Amino acid sequence: MSVSHHPDIAVVVLMEYRTGLHLLWGWGRFLFGRFALQRWPGLRFAKVMGSGHEGGFGLRPSLTRQGLFCVFAGHQAADAFLDSPWLSRMEPHVKTCRWLKLEAYSSRGQWSGHEIRASAEPPVDEPVVSLTRASIRWSQTLRFWRMAPPAEQALAQAGGCRLSVGLGEAPVVRQATLSVWDSVAAMNAYARSGAHQQAIRAAYDGRHFSESMFVRWRLLAQGGRRAN
Repeated sequence: MSVSHHPDIAVVVLMEYRTGLHLLWGWGRFLFGRFALQRWPGLRFAKVMGSGHEGGFGLRPSLTRQGLFCVFAGHQAADAFLDSPWLSRMEPHVKTCRWLKLEAYSSRGQWSGHEIRASAEPPVDEPVVSLTRASIRWSQTLRFWRMAPPAEQALAQAGGCRLSVGLGEAPVVRQATLSVWDSVAAMNAYARSGAHQQAIRAAYDGRHFSESMFVRWRLLAQGGRRAN
């Protein structure tokens, strides 16, 4: 059966590795994990990413935090991945591991030429997730990163933000921000705030991005573990 009729279901995995040999294991997965995922049944798109210091959005990288973003053809393929040994093998090596299962209700732009198809109904009185990612033009990196700290500070102080994490598939120029909100209203209040709105307007006016994607998701399920 063709997978084209299945909705795009995303799985995001956020992990913080233990140090020592566990960290070496994690970096090995970071470097080679995408090859192991290439033939995963029902997988449409995947990115293995690093994170900023303490999970933030900045130029200083984290040595212990990583993220995985996958898009599957339908719920069954996404659930099969979540139930697979791919996640369970990680448990001895991490301090924390958190996963989110998502379905987009609004999407525009592309990521490495891929689009996310929006298929969910807009949520009402339930948590929502925002993903913003961009490929920054080298000529615009200094201007872009000058605007990043005020926007990140506003995000950290925003009411209704349950989680925010900075991710990147390449240092400096390929960045993403994932945030989880209490509601659409809380997310929109931040999106229209001064620092964030000014950064977005300046980025587009200055054509900072060679490619960008903005997706809003329904949070279908979540889970994870924290080491004792």
